[in-house]
Amino acid sequence: MAREIVLDTETTGFDPKTGDRLVELACLEIESFVPTGRSFHVYIDPCRDMPAEAEKVHGLSADFLRGKPRFEHPDVVEGFLDFIGDAPLIAHNAGFDRGFINWELANCSRAPIPEARWIDTLALAKHRFPGMHNSLDALCKRFKVSLSEREKHGALIDARLLAAVYLELKGGRERRLELTAEVVASTVHVSSRNDYGPRPRPLAPRSTDGERETHAAFIRDVVKNQDLWAKFGL
Repeated sequence: MAREIVLDTETTGFDPKTGDRLVELACLEIESFVPTGRSFHVYIDPCRDMPAEAEKVHGLSADFLRGKPRFEHPDVVEGFLDFIGDAPLIAHNAGFDRGFINWELANCSRAPIPEARWIDTLALAKHRFPGMHNSLDALCKRFKVSLSEREKHGALIDARLLAAVYLELKGGRERRLELTAEVVASTVHVSSRNDYGPRPRPLAPRSTDGERETHAAFIRDVVKNQDLWAKFGL
């Protein structure tokens, strides 16, 4: 099965080169487009103030983030790199997330994650829906992915939404049917090897004594005493 990582971030702003930093990082593992249940999620102390405009988007205040691990802490940078391994990374507007992550990695003297490893769902959506609005929210509504659990943007909930959108962009219902067919075929293959013996306990009769007596009388008085089959030449 193909292992991929769906990734999302929250930040203090738009450009790490002007002092903006990561404040939240979330990754979800998927295999053959289906979430495995494994995830990596961390809040990060940016060691700076939180602009009001950014806090309105994700709801993460400087007070909440103060004291959280910095990106260079082993629990963050090592945990992140160990979790993603060499899997492709899926992000919406991937250049934004890649820019922040590679900036933080450079500050830790770590190698950047090359562009070739990233899959940009925004580019996939623009190719499939040219000229249309292709934000994550717009795609969720287009594909009928529920937004009910999200009050504000958050890396973890957005990664979950993106995983559902990515499945739709890669085939959606048809892809689910293919996966279901594979599971069914595997189940049938396993079941075909089972040998079924006699039932250990006979089922109780579903007819009453009266019904059985009526049936016996019909066989005795009608079927055996009249040549019902003569008309069929039998």
